[in-house]
Amino acid sequence: MIHPNILKKQRLLLIVFFLLILATIVVSMGLGYASLSYDRLIPTLLGQGSFKEEFVLFSVRLPRIFITLLAGMALAVSGSILQGITRNDLADPGIIGINSGAGVAIAVFFLYFPIDAGSFVYLLPAVAFIGALITACLIYLFSYNRKVGLQPVRLILIGVGFSMALSGMMVVLISSSEREKVDFIAKWLAGSIWGTDWPFIVAILPWLIVLIPFTLYKATKLNLLNLSQSTSIGLGVPIERERLILLLTAVALAAAAVSVTGGIAFIGLMAPHIAKALVGPRHQLFLPIAVLIGGFLLLLADTIGRNLAEPEGIAAGIMTALIGAPYFIYLLLKQK
Repeated sequence: MIHPNILKKQRLLLIVFFLLILATIVVSMGLGYASLSYDRLIPTLLGQGSFKEEFVLFSVRLPRIFITLLAGMALAVSGSILQGITRNDLADPGIIGINSGAGVAIAVFFLYFPIDAGSFVYLLPAVAFIGALITACLIYLFSYNRKVGLQPVRLILIGVGFSMALSGMMVVLISSSEREKVDFIAKWLAGSIWGTDWPFIVAILPWLIVLIPFTLYKATKLNLLNLSQSTSIGLGVPIERERLILLLTAVALAAAAVSVTGGIAFIGLMAPHIAKALVGPRHQLFLPIAVLIGGFLLLLADTIGRNLAEPEGIAAGIMTALIGAPYFIYLLLKQK
């Protein structure tokens, strides 16, 4: 039974973060290399703007805003799942190598397969999922011990090793490639939001529509997996099956996000922690808040980054790393 005051606090926080997202969207719509006057936003949204205003808003700003928002939400849920199934607060799809696995698959697909422009966008999440899934399975295999089961600390260390190895593989892949393709992979590695068009939203939205509600449905199972292994088994939870299902969900969400945003790390680490600090560790309480926090953090990072250095700005992945890396070190020291 959840105390009514906590539920009331959760609803209030959901409203607060929803309003913060709306405020950031409004600010983001007006800022950029081609500025758009704020008093022209509503007329332009209603179809009463000039050609330039409508082009900037509907073809440049809004697709990027929605992609960033959706990707941040997906990464936050993915990080929440990984922290739950590993019982390790340091788990994040970027830190443990899942994002890098998706990146290698995208690089191979982009560099060596004939690409049809019409289907390229829609194939990206699937290609990223295959790469991320293979990586996740290998990490899981190497960190699993028959006697004690999954070892959370070992999983993080092996994941970091995989992440570094796969990043090195990306560099090898692009070392002898064409200049245009090298530029694309370099931007992906930096976490530059590159999928800034409406078809990219259509490509990743179905993954989120299915998998985020599914994760909320599995909130109770995640709570039980957070308990000790013997307690979970005693309560009748099929641990390995649930872990596998939830791992696949986390991998799919992370892959869908990074397939259009590039290598974004630390959102999946920070968003769940902030949400837990606000409403506690129960997944049915903090997951909805983590979804909004993840979207807000990545949207804010991208808005700040693209306006710091014109015309291309600073990649969102770099902005999140500037905040997330010190936070990761703090959590690492705290666990000692």
